[in-house]
Amino acid sequence: MEQTCKISVIVPCYYSEKTIAKAVHLAREELLRLGYDYEFVLVNDGSTDGTFAQIQALCAEDPKVKGVDFSRNFGQHSALMAALHYVTGDYVLSMDDDLQTHPSQFGKLLDTIRNGGYDVVYGWYPQKHHNWFRNLGSRFEGWTMQVLTGRPKGLHTSSFWVAKAFVCRHAIEYMGPYPHMSGLLMRITKNVGNVELQHFDREVGQSGYNLKSLIRLWSTSTNFSVLPLRFSLVCGALFGAAGLISALVVIVRKLMDPTVMTGWSSLMVVILLAAGINLICLGLVGEYVGRMFMIANKQPQYVVRTQCNVGAAAKHKEEEK
Repeated sequence: MEQTCKISVIVPCYYSEKTIAKAVHLAREELLRLGYDYEFVLVNDGSTDGTFAQIQALCAEDPKVKGVDFSRNFGQHSALMAALHYVTGDYVLSMDDDLQTHPSQFGKLLDTIRNGGYDVVYGWYPQKHHNWFRNLGSRFEGWTMQVLTGRPKGLHTSSFWVAKAFVCRHAIEYMGPYPHMSGLLMRITKNVGNVELQHFDREVGQSGYNLKSLIRLWSTSTNFSVLPLRFSLVCGALFGAAGLISALVVIVRKLMDPTVMTGWSSLMVVILLAAGINLICLGLVGEYVGRMFMIANKQPQYVVRTQCNVGAAAKHKEEEK
């Protein structure tokens, strides 16, 4: 008899006291209906409400549910990295805690990765039920990662994805702070596909992503490419060349017509523009140097306070990663 395929469902939880139990129950029912064995890894990313109490209740109800509690908020992608250390399934499926990534869509994801020959499959939403600000930020972040990681054009990424186990085993080899899951997965394999899914409304509350968190997420793109540094070098060369040509033009015009007046306003514009470009380039260099400093000082991706239903064989450091 063929062994049942096992799906590891990983869920980063952030103030999901009112939704996480329903999400797990619906996901479990759907996986059993589809004929899969399952496990859940639920990571409480620093929520101070009753989220971890709900996770503990789910762990007590079902030994196939594993719970992890962070000491503080480290971010969604750090929570995903932590969850990957506990998975034992043949495939790893990532979903959100708010039921926008609905379990009713599991079948499409799993059928596509099992029958389509892909290593990773992302859910793609023709219509997202997010506000315009979140959609705009997601598009910009997606474009940035496409440029920096060489993601195939036309491929859409999201927080609803499924990957083969070997991909996730290699992803957790990344030891630096501020991970970005899409960047890590793209670094491992380009055999990535999309499947069109339905995007549901949030059950409760609103998105935890604000402008600050979106900027922090976008800044993790520097972990996967030196292209921003090369861009700053090109900008510096272009503006330097423009400045040299402009200086020559001014000198030639002055020699040909000594009555030509040099403009104070145009000079100030050039100075301010050059100073702005310099500061941007210094900021990019500082971002790289700062991340190197954090790595050298062993800045952790996350710190685990406690965990539930996790055996001694779990591939995880108890204190920190």
